[in-house]
Amino acid sequence: MPLKDIAVRNAKRSDKPRKLSDGGGLHILIQPTGGKLWRLAYRFAGKQKTLALGVYPAISLEEARRRRDEAKKLLARSIDPSVQRKADKQAGKDNSFRAVAEEVIAKLEREGRAEATLSRHHRLLSFAYPTFGDRPVAEITAADLLALLRKIEGRGVYQTAARLRSTCGKVFRYAVNTGRAERDPSMDLRGALTTPQVTHRPTIVDPAKIGALLRAIDGFDGQPTTHAALRLAAYTFVRPGELRHAEWKEFDLDTAVWSIPAEKMKMRRPHRVPLARQPLAIVRELQALTGNRRFLFPSVRTFTRPISENTLNAALRRLGYGSEEMCTHGFRSMASTRLNEMGRWNPDAIERQLAHQEANAVRRAYTHGADYWSERVSMMQTWADYLDTLKEGGKIVPLSKAKAS
Repeated sequence: MPLKDIAVRNAKRSDKPRKLSDGGGLHILIQPTGGKLWRLAYRFAGKQKTLALGVYPAISLEEARRRRDEAKKLLARSIDPSVQRKADKQAGKDNSFRAVAEEVIAKLEREGRAEATLSRHHRLLSFAYPTFGDRPVAEITAADLLALLRKIEGRGVYQTAARLRSTCGKVFRYAVNTGRAERDPSMDLRGALTTPQVTHRPTIVDPAKIGALLRAIDGFDGQPTTHAALRLAAYTFVRPGELRHAEWKEFDLDTAVWSIPAEKMKMRRPHRVPLARQPLAIVRELQALTGNRRFLFPSVRTFTRPISENTLNAALRRLGYGSEEMCTHGFRSMASTRLNEMGRWNPDAIERQLAHQEANAVRRAYTHGADYWSERVSMMQTWADYLDTLKEGGKIVPLSKAKAS
């Protein structure tokens, strides 16, 4: 009698290995340790043999049956599936989805993509591996991919499903480019998934509320390094990851410049931050605390790593700002909104200070070499003075006054 998935899932271990048969030689071996191993028993040239088909639940019952059927096709052609597997390995032939995906990630790594980008690809692909990671990439259909994406959508994480479709598409297209597949089945699923509702990162742009936030930060009584990081986040509006991973070797306090190397930047371009008088003072104060360490903001657990990505957001929560009100990344939106509304600064200078990339390819080609450094230096000092004025006594500074200053 064929197995049912619930029987495999609920099978308990015992003192000795035991088998649950599915049919056609396919069985699952329940180990005393609790491991569940798919095996195919078959005869070839008059000898009884066994072929390993993978580990449950990474290899599902359905996938194990598919692998059994593939082995049966080889046997029908008088080919020993065990020998064929060894020959494929010796020839370096691995056309599985997982193998192609690992090549894609290796390519991204060679191209210098950020660690966060590589980690995101690893995380997304881990959803696909249990379903069809070990299957030949050319045999995976749009229906196979859709079934996986529907399971993810069923958990309400629509954005994850959309990103996984896109990431799988990269793997399929790479397989096409390297001659291991004929087409990209993810293209057939355009419009098939639930469109996730765009949620912008929470920020504060009202001048009075900005002042209140800055006064709250001034009153923070937690770790001094966390306090300094929050203040620098407001003054410099760099990305949270760039702030957390800031190293002392990146700072030239004599020229008041923070130079962030390309490998730490989202756009993989080196970035300079003019340090206005106020953030420069914060960094000098911080030298007494962590100046003999690698990072400006080392973890309290170990000085060899920076603070975690949740540290600053947790500090904002401690100050009474909920996750729907403000996050560390929100300082960037805050600065972008207020600086653009001042009307005093070249929008390209603002975008360059935000380390954004011009969306229009043609315009990007023309502005690529433009640095706007002098304007950015002036802008960052004006921004720091503007924040200080908002913070003082709850004053609200009209934009016209900021323009004239």
